[in-house]
Amino acid sequence: MGLETEFGISAPGEPGTHPMLLSGRVVHAYANPASDGARATRTRRGTRWDYADEAPLRDARGFELDRARAHASQLTDVPPDVAAEAPADVSPDLRAAQRADAGSGLHVAEELEDAGLANTVLTNGARLYVDHAHPEYSGPEVTTPRDAVLWDLAGDEVAREAMRRIAASPGLGDVVLYKNNTDGKGASYGTHENYLMPRSVPFGDIARALVPFFVSRQVVTGAGRVGRGQEGGASGFQLSQRADFFETEVGLETTLKRPLVNTRDEPHASAEAWRRLHVIVGDANLCQVANLLKTGTTSLVLAMVEAGEMPDLAVERPVAAVRDVSHDPSLQHLLTLRSGERLTAVQLQWRHLEAARRFVERRQGQDVDADTAEVLGLWEQVLTDLEADPARCARQLDWVAKQRLLDGFRRREDLSWDAARLALIDIQYADLRPERGLHARLVGRGAVDVFHAPAAVARAVTSPPEDTRAWFRGECVRRYGDEVAAASWDSVVLDVAGRASLQRVPMLEPLRGTRAATGALLDRCPTAADLVAALSGGR
Repeated sequence: MGLETEFGISAPGEPGTHPMLLSGRVVHAYANPASDGARATRTRRGTRWDYADEAPLRDARGFELDRARAHASQLTDVPPDVAAEAPADVSPDLRAAQRADAGSGLHVAEELEDAGLANTVLTNGARLYVDHAHPEYSGPEVTTPRDAVLWDLAGDEVAREAMRRIAASPGLGDVVLYKNNTDGKGASYGTHENYLMPRSVPFGDIARALVPFFVSRQVVTGAGRVGRGQEGGASGFQLSQRADFFETEVGLETTLKRPLVNTRDEPHASAEAWRRLHVIVGDANLCQVANLLKTGTTSLVLAMVEAGEMPDLAVERPVAAVRDVSHDPSLQHLLTLRSGERLTAVQLQWRHLEAARRFVERRQGQDVDADTAEVLGLWEQVLTDLEADPARCARQLDWVAKQRLLDGFRRREDLSWDAARLALIDIQYADLRPERGLHARLVGRGAVDVFHAPAAVARAVTSPPEDTRAWFRGECVRRYGDEVAAASWDSVVLDVAGRASLQRVPMLEPLRGTRAATGALLDRCPTAADLVAALSGGR
C-alpha cells in the first residue's frame, strides 16, 4: 500500500504568482538544496521520473479511453512541459504570471518550464513532483498500515524542509504548505491511497464492496471542514473535506466528475498478476490514528473481497449518501441499505468491523498478527467512543479534534458557523509550519495520540522501507546519484559510462527488491556500472 498527498499551497507575499511556479519552487528547493529555490540548477535536477510504463487512460472495466477525449489532467504519462507546448487552459495563466512578474527579475517562462518538469525520486523511495499545480509527495510502497503512516509523516517533513529552504533563499518570499483538501473557494486536491490486489479479483466485486464502506468510512477518517458545498457557502461543519466533490459512483476521472471508486488500471507492476486499486475518496489525515485506520480498515475490507467473503451492504443513492453523512456531525443520519434496512454510518461501520473480525478469526484463529490486531482494536475503540460521545475521539480523529477547537473558539467569541474567522481556523489546522499549524500545536501539547517518534520519522525522510522494492529504488538513488538517469515505481534507469544506451532495471514485482534480497548485491557494487555488470551476469 502507499499514500499520496497533494499539498495546498500559498505565498502570502506573492498572491498573484502562478501556483505551478510556487509548486515548482517547493520541489526544486528540496531536490536541489544548493540552488536558490526558484529554479533547478542546470547540472543537477535530482533523479527524474521514468514515464515509459505509465498508462493513465486504461480502465479497469476493460477498455482504454481515447486520448483525444481525455482531459489534460488525465495525461499523467508525459512530462508536463508547459513552456514548450502549453495547453489552452494553462497559457492564459502563464501570460498573467508574466504580467504580474514583469520587471521583478524572474524569468517566468523559464521558471514555469522548470515547474512543469519538477519531478524527482527521493532516497526514501518516494516521488516528489508538481501535479495539477500542487506539490505532491507520493510515499513509497509499504506492507503495513503503521509504515504507511510513517512514510506519510516523512512527506510532511519533506514539505516543511522545502518551506524552510525557500524562506532562507534571498529574494524569495515564504511559501506555505497545507495538508488539507480544499481551499474553501471551490477547488479540491487529493489525498490518494493505493493498494496492491490480485488481478484475478473481479473489479465489479471490488466496487460493490467499497462503495458502502467509503460512504461510512468518513466518520473515522474525515478531516473536518467548515462550510458545506464545494465552495463552502452553506453554513455549518461537516466530517469530510472531500465529500462535496464527488459526483458519480464509479469512473476513471480524478479531477472532474470525481467517482467514489476510481477505475484507473495502472498497476505499476506485472499487469498479468496485479492491479493497483487507486482510492481518491479519502481526506488528508494529520492524526496518526485516523491515518492508520484509513489504510488498515480498507486493507481488511479488500482482503474479504479477495476471499469472496464480503457481505452485501449496498447503500441506496451512495453519492448523495456520502454528502448526507458528511453534513451530519451528530452522526444520526440514517442510511437506507438496498436491503431496506436503515443504519447510521457508525452502525454501518460496525457491520464492516464485525465481518472483518469473523474473517480474521476464520483465517488466523488465535494467532492474529500484530498489525491486524492493532487495526481491529483501534477500529472497535473508535466506533464505541463515537456512539457514546464523539468528543472522546478528539485524540484520535481529525474531524473531532478540529470541531473541538472550533467549538471552543465559537463559544468564546459568540460566533455562528458562517463567521469568516472559523474558515481561517479550519485552514490553520492544516498549516504544516510547526509554529503556526494548529494540529502541530496539539501534538506539541500532547493532546493527540502519536505512535511514531520524531527520530523514526526523521529516518524515514531519507531511508526507504526495507520490505518492498522501494528499498532498491531508494538505495540506487542514494548510492549512485547522477548515474541514476530516471526511476519509476517499476524501474530504475541507469546512465553507465561506456555503454551506448541507458540501462533499465525492471522491478515489476513490488515485494522483490527488498533489503534482504538486494542489500548484499548493492553493497558489493560501488558504482552503477558494477551493478549493471552484476545484473548482466558479470558477477
